Amino acid sequence: MTVTAEDLGFALACVDATIGPRTGADWTRPAGDLDWDCRQTAEHVGDVLLSYAAQLVSRPKDHYVRFLAKADEGATPEELLEFALTGVRLLQAAVSVSTPDVRAYHPTGFADPEGFAAMGCAELLLHGDDLARGLGTELDPPREVCARVVARLFPDEAEASDPWDGLRWCTGRLELPGRSRRAEWKWRGAPLV
Repeated sequence: MTVTAEDLGFALACVDATIGPRTGADWTRPAGDLDWDCRQTAEHVGDVLLSYAAQLVSRPKDHYVRFLAKADEGATPEELLEFALTGVRLLQAAVSVSTPDVRAYHPTGFADPEGFAAMGCAELLLHGDDLARGLGTELDPPREVCARVVARLFPDEAEASDPWDGLRWCTGRLELPGRSRRAEWKWRGAPLV
């Protein structure tokens, strides 16, 4: 089960369709259960996905490329969503042009393009869900993408009946029948083989 640039596109389409109609809402409200508001959460998504793209392009061996991407202070909700989705599109492009043997630093392992694609999907979908809940709607991500992300980032975890629930459980966002909510978790950025 390989995570690809196409999966980033599916995740992007889901988040855009869910959050796009909510740009008229109050983005100073908390994003889900986070301490961040919706503005800060969208900015985080843009920053982390741009950082992942930079890792694949620059391929540092022991650090993140040294920059912090921030939206303009006066950015509207539409512009914040654009910023976040631009990060996804640039990561998608970087994954598309990277060969499978490319490796770059990530604290959870020297990651390949598939690892960065999976981490990007996870960041986008999980924080897209935070945004959706903060803006009074619900994210319904593609289950096939969630299943591939869980298989790639959490290879030792048992599958859940709903892959979206499985991804949220793996990242400490909910409890499942017979499994309490995780207080700590870590995904695997390094290749599985």
